Amino acid sequence: MSQQGQASAMTLAERARVGYQLAQGEGEMFWLLGMHQTIKVGGSDTAGQFGMIEIIVPMGLGSPWHVHPDEDEWFYVLDGEVTFYVGDTRLALTPGSFAFGPKGVPHTFIGASSEPARALVGLQPVMFEGFLREVGQPVSEHVLPPPLNQQGDANGRPVTDGRQLPREQLAAIGKRHGLVILGPPGPPPGR
Repeated sequence: MSQQGQASAMTLAERARVGYQLAQGEGEMFWLLGMHQTIKVGGSDTAGQFGMIEIIVPMGLGSPWHVHPDEDEWFYVLDGEVTFYVGDTRLALTPGSFAFGPKGVPHTFIGASSEPARALVGLQPVMFEGFLREVGQPVSEHVLPPPLNQQGDANGRPVTDGRQLPREQLAAIGKRHGLVILGPPGPPPGR
């Protein structure tokens, strides 16, 4: 059996103990708020100490304006462009660029290129994963969700990736997972 085949046959506890590899497009995948997110390193792999998610962000979409009181977050852009706001600072990230959002500092990100951007997001400790699991829609394909004006995904299933939830409900779910939602995606209020 190949190393990759062995890794996929392992239990989560085994892979956390001995290590594992994921190829491009592999990992636990979700649609969240119009984006595609793939867990590369989950809380179960690191006893909640660290996590890494690969995100694909279409132009104009991104995270709500939010703060993690107890979780640091950082971004490394692989493809495309992402505008990242940390506090009042606007950062234009291109491939190879890095940004850090320290715990306690409000931040957001928005896809800024005509082709969807792809980035790695690190979290320490990893609390956001709970929000992703509760709000996100698990998927088995490495494709973006359809626009909300369509009736569902390619197989006719409804899209339930959180875009249809009222902000108050998203905020309540976020609070349970160490995330305080302050506003919609976009620049900080007043900018």
